[in-house]
Amino acid sequence: MNQIKETIASTVAEILANDALPAETLRDFFDTPPDPAMGDIALACFKLSKLLRKSPMVIASDLSSALAAKPIPGVAKVENAGGYLNFFLADSYRVSLLAEMLRQGENYGSNEIGKGKTMVIDYSSPNIAKRFHIGHLGTTIIGNSIKLIHRFSGYDTVGINYLGDWGTQYGKLVVSFKKWGDEEVIRREGIEELNRLYVLFGTKAEEDPPLNDEARKEFALLEAGDEENLRLWRLFKEISLKEYMKTYELLGVSFDSFNGESFYSDKMPAVVEELKEKNLLKIDDGASLVDLEAYNMPPCLILKRDGSSLYPTRDIAAALWRKKEYAFDKCIYVTSAGQSLHFAQWFKVVGLMGYDWEDQLVHVPYGTFSINGEKIASRTGNVVLLDDLFQEAIEKAGAIIEEKNPGLENKEEIAKDVGVGAVIFNSLSANRIKDVNFNWSEALNFDGNTGPYAQYTYARACSILNKSEAFTCPESGTLCDEEKALITTLALFPERIVRALNEYEPSIITRFALDLCQSFNRFYNACPIRSAEKEEKAIRLSLCQAVKNVLGCALHLIGLRTPEKI
Repeated sequence: MNQIKETIASTVAEILANDALPAETLRDFFDTPPDPAMGDIALACFKLSKLLRKSPMVIASDLSSALAAKPIPGVAKVENAGGYLNFFLADSYRVSLLAEMLRQGENYGSNEIGKGKTMVIDYSSPNIAKRFHIGHLGTTIIGNSIKLIHRFSGYDTVGINYLGDWGTQYGKLVVSFKKWGDEEVIRREGIEELNRLYVLFGTKAEEDPPLNDEARKEFALLEAGDEENLRLWRLFKEISLKEYMKTYELLGVSFDSFNGESFYSDKMPAVVEELKEKNLLKIDDGASLVDLEAYNMPPCLILKRDGSSLYPTRDIAAALWRKKEYAFDKCIYVTSAGQSLHFAQWFKVVGLMGYDWEDQLVHVPYGTFSINGEKIASRTGNVVLLDDLFQEAIEKAGAIIEEKNPGLENKEEIAKDVGVGAVIFNSLSANRIKDVNFNWSEALNFDGNTGPYAQYTYARACSILNKSEAFTCPESGTLCDEEKALITTLALFPERIVRALNEYEPSIITRFALDLCQSFNRFYNACPIRSAEKEEKAIRLSLCQAVKNVLGCALHLIGLRTPEKI
């Protein structure tokens, strides 16, 4: 679709002969009409009115007349419609688009925007010794999708799980273990026991506040290299990662680095010294900070009064190391919207330090996650655990599949794909900044705008192809309305990829997948395949193949698996 838009833009620019309206500018003025009856591509002449000093209706009329004498290859007709110029594509051009989609196969929609560039992305990043809860879902699946979209766009990607594996909280866990824990129980029960000990410390510390002083002392010993505390810390981290990897495997999420906060503990003093040397540090009530009043932000705290570091110190140290290690062109941080100020502050500090890559640091915020309207609880341990959420989703999906298709093979594996996919798809359906409320009846509906509906549509396309004979896409042919609409939808995929990339917005792909499913199912219900004539049948099978390729790719880019039978 991009090629025909460029051709139209060049032709219109040639007719207008206005230096202020080159083809590149006109290309951005195109829209997709909401109704196929209004054409395939629309040029809103309202956007030209001020520059040309004419009404949109006059501009549209003049252009329509000029284009009648200057036909555009691939365009069947042009209509003037109240200030809009609507272009209708020729069937021959649509079929050539379809043939090109099949030639490109699973690479259709990819681009080389990121060729020769490296994108580093920091996402998921749980605190060790605590179980995954629904609050970790957003950063994990949004980050994974953004990474996949960048990779599909030619970037070399580096996925980093910046583990929360350092700080006073591990002093608390060491105290709790030494007083009330048992290593044999921890090795047997795993992260469940670590979480119990952490919650127990909080309860005991409310009754006996001096326990907090003990925790600070134990963490100080850990920082100083105490052998026993280091051994325990490594044990806690090992057990935590073993548990987390089960969740990541279930989600199909992987990382290139697990360097957490501890990795940068010896790199923070150099950051503090550099800030001092560049006269950026100020002392306020014993604390060290960078004044950001000139940028309408509160000061960025670097050291507490006792000299201990804070999150900005660690994040700056991590960014400096990553820039040196990976020479990134873009470094993305996927966290909740509540941390937006934190990132704006330390990004600005990096710029004030004289580094010219401040604009390569990108914070991607997202909204809150809840189950049936109930948000996660706090440190008491009363949270919605991801393991429980996925297990329930898998069980519910299994029950639905058993009812719909009791003879299906590999039902357990498919139920896993559908159940987990339902959670992911539901979570990525709306713009990431919006709050997400997970509702079972909506998320697992095979007939609604859901993951199971998209996966079932993919399986339908696979079923048609598996039962068909060999075919070759014709180079031309006559199309019905449903076939035209389906090709138009498929042709939008490359543009949607670029938008999702530029806006860091997986929901653009999710919504495209739903549009494609709806268009395909309208085609499926209106256009017989087995009884069709040879050329007509070849076009319809080609459409099924294109839908399989594109829908499968779209679902992969948002983290869903694509079973061929459901």
